[in-house]
Amino acid sequence: MKMPATSLSQLFCYAALLVVSVLMLSVFQNLFNDYIIRIICNIFIFMILAVSYNLINGVTGQLSLEPNGFVAVGAYVTAILLLTADAKTNMYEMAAPSPFILAIHTSFLPALLISGLCAAVLAVCLSFPVFRVRGDYLAIVTLGFGFIIKILAINNPQITNGAIGINEIPQASNMLFWCGLVALAAIVLVLQVVYSKYGRAMKAVRDDEDAAIAMGINTFRMKTYAFATSAFFEGIGGGLLASLLTIISPDLFDFMLTFQLLIIIVLGGLGSTTGAILGTIIVVGSGEWLRFLDQPLNLFGQDLGSHPGLRMVVFSLVLLVIMLFAREGLLGKQEIWEINRKRRHGK
Repeated sequence: MKMPATSLSQLFCYAALLVVSVLMLSVFQNLFNDYIIRIICNIFIFMILAVSYNLINGVTGQLSLEPNGFVAVGAYVTAILLLTADAKTNMYEMAAPSPFILAIHTSFLPALLISGLCAAVLAVCLSFPVFRVRGDYLAIVTLGFGFIIKILAINNPQITNGAIGINEIPQASNMLFWCGLVALAAIVLVLQVVYSKYGRAMKAVRDDEDAAIAMGINTFRMKTYAFATSAFFEGIGGGLLASLLTIISPDLFDFMLTFQLLIIIVLGGLGSTTGAILGTIIVVGSGEWLRFLDQPLNLFGQDLGSHPGLRMVVFSLVLLVIMLFAREGLLGKQEIWEINRKRRHGK
């Protein structure tokens, strides 16, 4: 499926998709209870993080382990911007908030955009030292960045309230609407990038960076572009997560967050945006769908007792079976419509 430059028909399709999405979100808001809505919001947020992480890891082929750092930046920036000066003064216990932190305050949507921009600017600055290395060395460098962000959050209580974290973060009204709308925007924009000339250059870097350089592609620029775009949406996703949870702390943004996103994009298929969406629904959704396994079980009248942790055992077995039969993930490097097209043509 070739996605050409923006045209009138394409804009009409996007407008129709937006209208349908808004209507569906309105139906969900009125149809489900708060618990189900919270789960759907969580899935939407991880969908944003997964499709953006897939852009640098799957499409561009750079083994980056940095998402937890950018998500943390977005979450803290959003939290600080949403809280009033009085709320910060009363909340910060380990040290008095700095005058700059007290002075900044804005509403929800500008806070999200600023969070994304802060993460993107940081990604551009990091790209100069980070992309001097490749492969496993790149993974180690970006992994270290995530640890540095966490340590900075702990050791700067005048900015982040230290290890205690920030609580009582204002939650936006119609959280489901905002999470769904941003997820839709992230998916559409990432697909536009993937099917543009920049996306083709990123894939060339993934397949053979030396050959891409020989063809005249500025590989550093392409990697930086993918890195910054990914960081922008990860920062916004972190802001949404902070508003949804209403409380954040440095422990929330450890390597396990990156590891969960890595499972999602590998399960869906590295390089496949729709695969990242499918992987998010399976991984994040199954965490709730299998929750009954941690409760006392009763089978045909027989009390099987309670087995805490059984949910994760079953979930791990499901992942193991999927990866045994789908070595490149559920969709591989292809989008779902490309697979259907090949099937129709018998390829």
